[in-house]
Amino acid sequence: MMLLVLSALLLLFCNLDVWYFLRGALVFVEAWFLPRIEDILAEQSINGMVLPHDLDYLGHMNNSRYLRECDFARFHHYMRNGLFMASRKLGAKMVVGASTIRYRRSLAFREAFQIRTKVLGWDDKAFYLEQRFVSKRDGFVSAVMLCRQNVVGSSPESIMEFTYKKQIECPQFPEELKHWISFISASSQALRAESGLEDKNK
Repeated sequence: MMLLVLSALLLLFCNLDVWYFLRGALVFVEAWFLPRIEDILAEQSINGMVLPHDLDYLGHMNNSRYLRECDFARFHHYMRNGLFMASRKLGAKMVVGASTIRYRRSLAFREAFQIRTKVLGWDDKAFYLEQRFVSKRDGFVSAVMLCRQNVVGSSPESIMEFTYKKQIECPQFPEELKHWISFISASSQALRAESGLEDKNK
């Protein structure tokens, strides 16, 4: 019986990222019992530490782990400010449409850090967020990410009005966010044009 259980667990861990789903459940439970944050623009922080399974061959936190940690930080953020539950009730989904990360200094093994997440603004289709990895050793911003969180099946305005029972005015976008959105738009247009040319050549 024990051998059967161990075999089933081994099969499960080999075919499914079990730790990802367990971590997601832990973030959900933790955020559920924390006080609600009513300000959509409020910065929120979660703590982390570089562990052995985060390391690359140079002994630093590997690049993909930054994106994974940002996933959990955004989930925690949306749980605390109510946007996640509101989107679920409205039948909407929030998916990453674009992200860009800039690495400034490596996070070393056992280095503690914070991920500071805040909503910079929104349009009719997506929320725009900034996420910073801040070393607890000296407060240095080791990496910073911009993320476009697309809303599918609803709109940011509808989700916020459902959550806060009022309309909220979007703040003015920072200049770097405007440039980033312009880059995304230009990239999309180029890819659409490229797809059009491919279709004509068929």
